[in-house]
Order: sequence, then structure tokens, then C-alpha cells
Amino acid sequence: MAAGISRYEGAGIATTTVREADGGERQVRYLRRRAAPGPSAGRPLAVHPVAEGDRLDLVTHRYLGDPLAFWLIADANAALDPDELVGPQAVGTLLAIPAPGG
Repeated sequence: MAAGISRYEGAGIATTTVREADGGERQVRYLRRRAAPGPSAGRPLAVHPVAEGDRLDLVTHRYLGDPLAFWLIADANAALDPDELVGPQAVGTLLAIPAPGG
């Protein structure tokens, strides 16, 4: 993973042993659970009013320049499901846009 881009940066890698159907065993590496941060206490970079037809990847690209960084906006708004941040149910709400790296 590229440093500074992944939401799992610093999460750590763990290994577990699993038993196969034939009785054999194998080692499986996995990323440890990431503790999702709470909403940012700092001042946001911007506040985006959700409009009809908004897509989180496009909103993220507009403000942060990277559509794959949508998880930063989800974290800043305490959203477990990023899709809840946009769409008909969210029209008129305000999204906090965090400063990159902040």
C-alpha cells in the first residue's frame, strides 16, 4: 500500500492458521482492524451542501483531488456507510470536508 493513501496505513498485519478441508493447515495474513476516528475536531477544509445527484467520489475529487479518498470524508462525518452521505435522503445536509493529511 502506498504511504499516506490507504485508510489502513499503520493498522498492522497479523497472521492466523486455518485448517483446510483436506485436514492440512495454511497461514493466512490479514490486515488488523482499523479503529475509525471520530469526527474531526478541527476546522474543515470546506463544507459541502449535498445536492441531488451528488456522488461521493465526485465530491471527493472536487475537494481533495482523489476520488478514492472518499473514506476521509466518511471518517470526518462519522459515517460507517459512505453511501449514507449522498443520495436522496441526504439532500440538503452539510458534509465536512477534511483538510488532506489532517
